[in-house]
Amino acid sequence: QVQLVESGGGLVQAGGSLRLSCAASGRTLSIGAVGWFRQAAGKEREFVAARAWTGSATYYVGSMNDRFTISKDNAKNTVYLQMDSLKPEDTAVYYCAADKERRLPPLGDYWGQGTQVTVSS
Repeated sequence: QVQLVESGGGLVQAGGSLRLSCAASGRTLSIGAVGWFRQAAGKEREFVAARAWTGSATYYVGSMNDRFTISKDNAKNTVYLQMDSLKPEDTAVYYCAADKERRLPPLGDYWGQGTQVTVSS
């Protein structure tokens, strides 16, 4: 089993930045890919960014990589989502997900509990 714990969410003004963290524990050697999703109130969950657990392959939806960057600290088994130039429409609960397969984006064999990001105008 793999456990994922997100942190780093909070309240930020439009134009500001936040860095979300997703710490993985357990059978991390079994992870093939990890990604970030978000779900705004009343909307479906949507994919944001993903990367292979090993190597450097990344995958973003649309032009999300203009403002968001996914990265990983191998020593800490932690994946980050750097979010810059935040907009009110980025307000959502952000979830970390991991797959045993190297799928980009991941389908989500494992999920974290989510962290709230609120962007004020």
